[in-house]
Amino acid sequence: MSKPWKPGRKTVELTAEPRPSRIRRDPVRLDKTPEVKPDAPEVEIWTGVAGMLMFGAAIATATIGIAAATAFRDDPAAAARALQFDQCYNAQGPNCVLDGGTIYAGGKRVEIAGLDAPKIADATCEGEHDRGVEAATELAMLLNSGPVTIGAPFRDKRGRTVSKVEVKGRDVARHMIGQDLAHEPDSGLGWCH
Repeated sequence: MSKPWKPGRKTVELTAEPRPSRIRRDPVRLDKTPEVKPDAPEVEIWTGVAGMLMFGAAIATATIGIAAATAFRDDPAAAARALQFDQCYNAQGPNCVLDGGTIYAGGKRVEIAGLDAPKIADATCEGEHDRGVEAATELAMLLNSGPVTIGAPFRDKRGRTVSKVEVKGRDVARHMIGQDLAHEPDSGLGWCH
């Protein structure tokens, strides 16, 4: 509800002379207006072309600099990791141990000459599987202990393509047999007792 108008109140009188406003309403006038002459069309075109070329050169320089800084960075740890032998089920590089008698070196499968090792994937019993895991672990540790030399492939008595593998000049087959993690070839000994 609104309040009623009470005419008995005194109204405010405005003064006869208006006060100057605090807000300036008149535009500022300049005595001289500077004249700006447009460039010739040819000058504008060549200025634009030069600007685009400088921008392109700056982008190319930045791209080449970033590529050089990241591509040619020497990472000795990465090189060392690439030479390591891991287990093939979780290998990151080209070298891994499949079982106690089979490795991958540089991505190529190598059967180690001079031994019969227990299998992991094709094990005939749980005992062979367990010995195969133990042999693969020992073989990886042996291969990572020094420089690995892989001889030329040849055919053994059973017709398998095998290679002699050495670590620091020591025959890997002799080491694995000495650790009782492999048998002499054609020994007739099995892994399931």
